[in-house]
Amino acid sequence: MRFFFFTSRAASRFLDGIGRPGVSTAALLLTAASGGGLVAYADSAAESAPEPSQNAPKKKVLVLGTGWAGTSFLKNLDCSQYEVKVISPRNYFAFTPLLPSVTCGTVEPRSIIEPIRRMFEKKSKDVTFYEAECFKIDASKKTVHCRSAVGTNLDGNGDFMLDYDYLVVALGATVNTFNTPGVLEHCDFLKEVEDAQKIRRSVIDCFEKASLPNISEEEKRKTLHFVVIGGGPTGVEFAAELHDFLVEDLVKLYPAIQEFVKITIIQSGEHILNMFDERIAAFAEEKFQRDGIEVATGFRVVRVSDDLITMKSKSVGEEVSVPYGMAVWSAGIGTRPVIMDFMQQIGQTNRRALATNEWLRVRECEGVYAIGDCATVSQRKIMDDISMVFKMADKDNSGTLTLKEIYDVLEDICLRYPQVELYMKSMHMLDIADLIKGAIGDAHKESMVVNIEEFKKALSHVDSQVKSAPATAQVASQQGNYLAECFNKMDKCKEQPEGPLRMTGGSGRHFFRPFRYKHLGQFAPLGGEQAAAELPGDWVSMGHSTQWLWYSVYASKQVSWRTRVLVVSDWTRRFVFGRDSSRI
Repeated sequence: MRFFFFTSRAASRFLDGIGRPGVSTAALLLTAASGGGLVAYADSAAESAPEPSQNAPKKKVLVLGTGWAGTSFLKNLDCSQYEVKVISPRNYFAFTPLLPSVTCGTVEPRSIIEPIRRMFEKKSKDVTFYEAECFKIDASKKTVHCRSAVGTNLDGNGDFMLDYDYLVVALGATVNTFNTPGVLEHCDFLKEVEDAQKIRRSVIDCFEKASLPNISEEEKRKTLHFVVIGGGPTGVEFAAELHDFLVEDLVKLYPAIQEFVKITIIQSGEHILNMFDERIAAFAEEKFQRDGIEVATGFRVVRVSDDLITMKSKSVGEEVSVPYGMAVWSAGIGTRPVIMDFMQQIGQTNRRALATNEWLRVRECEGVYAIGDCATVSQRKIMDDISMVFKMADKDNSGTLTLKEIYDVLEDICLRYPQVELYMKSMHMLDIADLIKGAIGDAHKESMVVNIEEFKKALSHVDSQVKSAPATAQVASQQGNYLAECFNKMDKCKEQPEGPLRMTGGSGRHFFRPFRYKHLGQFAPLGGEQAAAELPGDWVSMGHSTQWLWYSVYASKQVSWRTRVLVVSDWTRRFVFGRDSSRI
């Protein structure tokens, strides 16, 4: 999972400052984004809940997971209003964007984790934490079944059950192997801190094994061939970190075997970093070529054995097998078993994630919300509600709409269906009138009124702009912030709704504004103190200055001053003394 944060103001200041004499690191630090996103409030099943009295017991909020989404929700939630319980198999929060740095000793593992109990120390009376794993969600009875992560459960003595009024599912995702034979048995992954520590030991093991006197040159080449499967941000950053570790530290310690070292990235698409701007993908490929990192695009891995990776060319269909010493699988994310069981229970089969509405409430479930990688927001299409929208706007029941009638409800339409605004921007339309003009018949051009058929024609292509938010830490964090604000204002918004007009399912307004993801930019560290950044507004920055911005943003986004100091000190130690090559 990647962590990308920018604000448009920070981006513009940064771009203005690049290349100017006298622009200091401190100035770049000031441009670091502060995170967050568009403030919005979520609709919920609680809309129909009765008003609690002052003496009524607090509603029970149960949070599953302490990743980006769950932690963001808990940090911003006014826990004094609820009885809050948290379930997670790990008692810490991990800053996952720096996991590639942990694999090579650039950053130490404890520098990027923060104990959950310390994070909520001030809320300790209002938050109860259990180190356990949820293995079943029963939405019909509003209960979850958990199993202790401490000790054994041979007799089931570690199992317990909790009930809830509101459930926030933030369990994240797992590795997706696409059922490729041998991946689980022979590949390393990079999802957890433990994965990064294992990779770090494996890299050193490969070098120590290749240094033994009874190893042939062919065996040395195989042992020191490091393969990264997946050319996304995580795979690319790990390859860059590994290359820096090799050329800056390990070649000095293992000079006799440096000529046998090789790094390969296998990507099924035509380019690595295909979710970035094409300019960044081209820059990354050119840099890796200069650095000696082989990029094999257009190949799909079909099986993995203990010493061979077999991949198939998508263009010619031929299979190629390459020997390797260590392989890291970074080709996608999958659904956790507990989420799959829950989706079957509520009728959401054949999906990769829980479907929620624009208010982050799980469809068909009262009081259940899902945020982060385990969920996806299903934006409602305007064409499904086009008749209702037309009827709502036609206040005089004339059967036609004037521009004034459209303007009167335009804000509500754009809030409920953000694809309308996105479509107008993509078509370079300055006003809703530009969208309507193309659909008006000759009989209505002078009066600028539209009937239902013309209204449908004008909006017929709008839903093409409906897109799912990416599975990144930025999205998860914004969803957690948003949902916490929603819970904090739940009682107030029942009396004073802040959302758009209801297009379907009744009259009045929605209690809350729908969630809207605001993309704040993304990074791609490429090694050699160079990075690439894609900023809002089609801005792209690449090079050494961008790497310093990366340092400043990632330092500022640490969850505490303790981890912030530890990470910066680790970077400083690496600059001065190099990386530690101990097998610990």
